[in-house]
Amino acid sequence: MTRGAASPFLTIFAFVLTLAPAAVAQKISPPPDARGSVDKIFTRLNRTDSPGCTVGAAIDGATVLNAGYGMADLEHSLAIVPETIFEAGSVSKQFTAAAVLLLAGQGKLSLDDPVRKYIPEVPDYGTPITIRHMINHTSGLRDWGSVAAIGGWPRTTRAYTNTHVLEIVSRQRALNYTPGAEYSYSNTGFNLSAILVSRVSGKPFAEFTREAIFTPLEMSSTQWRDDFQRIVRNRAIAYTQNGGSIRMEMPFENAHGNGGLLTTAGDLLRWNQNFSQFKVGGRSMIEAEHQQGRLNDGRTIAYAAGLMVLTWKGLHEVSHSGATAGYRAWLGRYPEQGLSVAVLCNVSTANATELGHQVAEVYLNGVIPHHAQEKPAMIAASALNAKAGLYRSVRDHETLSVGVKDGQLQLDRRGVLKPVSANVFTVGDDGPRAEFDNDVSGKVTRLRLATEVDEGNYYERVDRANPSRAELQGMVGEYASDEAEVTLKVALEQDQLVIHRRPDTKIPLTPTYKDGFSSSLGSVRFMRDSAGRVTELSIGQQRVWDMRFRRVQ
Repeated sequence: MTRGAASPFLTIFAFVLTLAPAAVAQKISPPPDARGSVDKIFTRLNRTDSPGCTVGAAIDGATVLNAGYGMADLEHSLAIVPETIFEAGSVSKQFTAAAVLLLAGQGKLSLDDPVRKYIPEVPDYGTPITIRHMINHTSGLRDWGSVAAIGGWPRTTRAYTNTHVLEIVSRQRALNYTPGAEYSYSNTGFNLSAILVSRVSGKPFAEFTREAIFTPLEMSSTQWRDDFQRIVRNRAIAYTQNGGSIRMEMPFENAHGNGGLLTTAGDLLRWNQNFSQFKVGGRSMIEAEHQQGRLNDGRTIAYAAGLMVLTWKGLHEVSHSGATAGYRAWLGRYPEQGLSVAVLCNVSTANATELGHQVAEVYLNGVIPHHAQEKPAMIAASALNAKAGLYRSVRDHETLSVGVKDGQLQLDRRGVLKPVSANVFTVGDDGPRAEFDNDVSGKVTRLRLATEVDEGNYYERVDRANPSRAELQGMVGEYASDEAEVTLKVALEQDQLVIHRRPDTKIPLTPTYKDGFSSSLGSVRFMRDSAGRVTELSIGQQRVWDMRFRRVQ
C-alpha cells in the first residue's frame, strides 16, 4: 500500500501506541454521578411523545454507558433502548474507507491508483482522480445528491441506488476543482468507493464488509441499508420536527457507502475499540485510516480516510458526524484518554455532535486543559463599519453579508463576530475564524473563513447590485443542463426574477452583486458573451461549485 508522508497526528498516534501507557495516557474513570449528568443532557428528548437518542460510552474498551432516551416509533409507542438500531449517516464513511484499505493491504489495489482503472464510467477530466482523493474528499467530484437536487429530485424523493449515482457521475463534464487542489465534502467519492470494493473483491459491498469487518468485531446488529424495503427488527423510525409538528422523514433510497449504515451505539463502540486492538486490518490499516489528506500545495487537512482528526478543548479527537433524512449521529474517540462516545438520534433537530461533546465532557472533565478566557480586542466603531458589506465566495459564488449591530460585527445566519485582533474574529463560541484582508490603501478587500477542516474558504468583497427591470428582462429565458437533466425557465414576475422548474417549483431570485442572485438553489449567476448578451446561467452550491446551464431560448 502506497502512503504519503505521515501527518503530525500520526506521529502523536504512534507515540501513544508504542510508549508505556503511564508515560502518555491520561487515565480516566467514570465520575460517581456520570449517569445522572448524562440523563440531564438528554432531558429534552426523554419523553414518551418525542423521538430521541441512544448514547454509549466506553473507557479502554469497557462499556460505562449504554442508554436510550425518547421514542423509537411514535405510531406504535416503542421506546428507544440500547438495542435500538439507527442509521448512522456519514459516520458510515469510515467503514467504507476501511474496506478500501483492507483491499489495499491485500495488494489488490493502491490508494494512488486512478479510479478509472476500476470504474471507467467516471469521465476523464485530464488529471487523474485517485482512490486516495475520493476517501479524503479532495477529488473535486461534485456531490451526486446536490446535482440530483438541482434537477428537482433531491435525495429521499427517489429510490436512488449506487447505479444511479454512477450514472449521474458519468454525465458530469466538469469537476469542482483539479483533484488534490482543495478539500470539498462530497458523498460521491464514497459511493464510488463502495462500487470499487465490489468490483475488486468480487463480492457485493455489503457482503464483503460483513465478512471482513462486522462479523470479526461481533457487530451483530450492523448492516447496510442497501434495500430500504427490507424489514429490520428494532429499527427506529426517523422524524423531522417543526415547532409542535412531528413527521416521518425516512431515507427511502438504496445508495450506500456514503451513508446507510444501520447500527447501534454498542456496535459503534466495538468498532472504535478496533483502533487500539487491531483485530481487523492490523496496525497498518489503522495508521492508514488516520493519515490526513495532503493537498497539491503541501497543506495537510483534518480529513483522513472517513475520519476527522481534530482538537477539541485541547484534546486529540478522532470523530465523524452523520445526517441522513431525520437521523443524526456522531462517533468520537479520545485516544490518549481511551474514551469513546457514540450518539445516534432519530430526529433532525437533535445536534448529535453537540450532545456527544457534552457526554464526553462528563467523562473528561478532570483532564480537559484549562485555558484562560481569550480577552476580546477593542475595535473602534469606524474600523467595524469599514468591514461591513457583501462578500462573495471565490468557490461557489454564494454571498455572506457582514453588518454592524449594537457595536458588534454580525455575520448573517452565523451570529456575532468576536474580535481577537483588528482583523481576526471568531464566529460565535466554537465557529470558524474570520480574517479580513486589506489592500495597500487599508481598504478591506476580502474575508477568509478558516476552520480546522478547511482553511481556504475565501470571500471577495463585492458591490451590492440593484438591477433595473430592463436588466432583469434581459435574463429571462430557458436554460438547459444535460448534467442535471433539467431545463429551468427564468421569468420576470412583479419586477422579480423567478425560476420555474418541473413539475411546479417556483424559486425566487434575490439580487446580490452584478448579474448575481441568491436563491434556495444556491448562488445563481448569469454569464455574458463579449457582446454583453446573457448566454449561460451558473448555479453554485457548497458541493457543486459551478454548474452551467446553456441558454436555449
